[in-house]
Amino acid sequence: MREPSAPVPRPQPSPPLPKQSTNEPVSPSYTVDEEELRRKIAHELALEQARRQSENHKRLEQEKLIVQEEIGKAIERERNASSEQLTRAVLREKAAAEEERLKSKTFELRTQAKKLNEKERELKRLDEYYKDQLARLEERSAQFYKVTTEQYQKAASEVEARFKRYEAHPVCADLQAKIFQCYQQNPQQSLSCSTLASQYLHCVNGAKQSLLGRGG
Repeated sequence: MREPSAPVPRPQPSPPLPKQSTNEPVSPSYTVDEEELRRKIAHELALEQARRQSENHKRLEQEKLIVQEEIGKAIERERNASSEQLTRAVLREKAAAEEERLKSKTFELRTQAKKLNEKERELKRLDEYYKDQLARLEERSAQFYKVTTEQYQKAASEVEARFKRYEAHPVCADLQAKIFQCYQQNPQQSLSCSTLASQYLHCVNGAKQSLLGRGG
């Protein structure tokens, strides 16, 4: 058997040769200069790309700073607005509490004023009542004083007329003197002398009965 033959490699096309001027001969250092130029161009392109990337990075950082600053300002405005709203809410709450306290205080004061007015009317009524009672008491006292005085004078006149013919000491002289003294010291308070007057009348009546018993 025949072994398969190996494939015959195709010849590679040779790279195109640079066009050469028909007037000037090709320099031996042309290839080296071209490579150096390519390296320089590649290096400059890399530098330009790095510069653009750096500028883009700086611009991006600046934009980030601007955005962060705007966000910070927005947050600060929101915080201030929230704080202002909270302050207004606190002030409204305080104002409502103060209004409620004033309403309660006003109601309390009105209640106290009403009670004071009622108490004042009651005191006025009692004052009028006591004045009326005092006037009646003074009137009764004056009447009692008048009656007591008249009774005393009548009893004294009777005793004096009955015992005028006797030369003796006045009947119940001690009580008589005390009654005169009491009436002089208490001209408007005859009730203070009523006890002495009663004792004197009792003494006079006793003396009368004693004398009548003797057949005087």
